[in-house]
Amino acid sequence: MEAIAGHYAHYDIVAYQESVSGTMMRTFIISYGFTDFHIENGKLIESDRFCHAQQVINQKGVTSSLSDLATQAIKPDSAQVEVFFEDGKWRVYRKATPSLIGIAGDSSLPLSMDRNSPHFTDPDKDGKPGMTVKINVKNLFTGEVYIARREIFNNHLTLTQDGLFGYVEDYSEQLVIGASSSLFDKEANPHQNEDYGLSPMILVKVDEDLDTCEELMAHRDDLFPKEPRFY
Repeated sequence: MEAIAGHYAHYDIVAYQESVSGTMMRTFIISYGFTDFHIENGKLIESDRFCHAQQVINQKGVTSSLSDLATQAIKPDSAQVEVFFEDGKWRVYRKATPSLIGIAGDSSLPLSMDRNSPHFTDPDKDGKPGMTVKINVKNLFTGEVYIARREIFNNHLTLTQDGLFGYVEDYSEQLVIGASSSLFDKEANPHQNEDYGLSPMILVKVDEDLDTCEELMAHRDDLFPKEPRFY
């Protein structure tokens, strides 16, 4: 636990896929932030906070983006992690602590799929319900999709001399609340690709002074590999 405890720069990818109108949509959600581990009463506690997210889609000329305000509003509860020795290596397992974004309520219950729910919030403060995802299709069509999510993820990590490395196991739920145009107003509740090798997590121990999102992104290329691309 003492070797693991510390302040880390956080990079993870979750690979999603779903069929939309007969087309297999594949998306990488790439997240940046900080992860901290501290020992409390003989237990190792993990805390996460997010800074920025990128979305990479396998449709040429199609881009989507989420504001940093929305990304930073994702605040999973701190959680005790399991530490165990397996195959000659120390492993760390963080069990999911579901959290809601874009909607208020009980995060232990399945996400409401009611578009008329009175409990939608506005984490990105743009006056629209839920989180706003901006869409651009080949610079011909632009629009917005409004979503609410229940974030549910397990982390599987291994301690190495360079930090903690592993993968994300994601069971998140998503509701499309609406859109700026009927062109974009389609149900979308993508599921993680079954190949966990496509959903890596990298935690790099950094100095406690590196603690703002601006500093993290300024050092992004020094800390992490290049973001994946489909094209």
